[in-house]
Amino acid sequence: MNRQANRYAPAALAILLACAGLTGCSSDGPTGSTASSAASAARSGASAVASAASSAAASAVGSAVASAEAAAEAALGKIKGGLDAKADVTLGSVATGSDGRMEVPVNAVNHDSKARRYTLLIKFKDQSGNLVDVVTVDIPEVAAGGTAHATARSNRNLTGTVTAEVSKAVRY
Repeated sequence: MNRQANRYAPAALAILLACAGLTGCSSDGPTGSTASSAASAARSGASAVASAASSAAASAVGSAVASAEAAAEAALGKIKGGLDAKADVTLGSVATGSDGRMEVPVNAVNHDSKARRYTLLIKFKDQSGNLVDVVTVDIPEVAAGGTAHATARSNRNLTGTVTAEVSKAVRY
């Protein structure tokens, strides 16, 4: 993300220097008019730089989420002979942990007649429904007819209202 933000630094500097040059020039018109034009140009330039920086930051976050999702999908893809177990898994309420990461309690109920393992793909979304993080949760051994408890923790600090959903669950 720093590389992307640094890419826009020369443009921001050029805009600021151009605006400074405009305010230093004299003209036949009233001084207020020149200053007003320069201020308007500065606001325009600053807005463009802010928009570009915001896009770069969003792109970096989106890339990190896409990478996390790909890694999670790859982990699930390595499981041989697994069965869909989304119906066996429930989530509690999302809360911010002591380290700033979002946490959600996970419960897996094994309806099978022998002990099973579970691997889950949990997606964290913001209040607009945008994907902000993806994690996998492994539950090592759930006894036949038993329930296991785990916690899904986001990979990084998330802000605002965040929800979690079980995207995939595999029992094997």
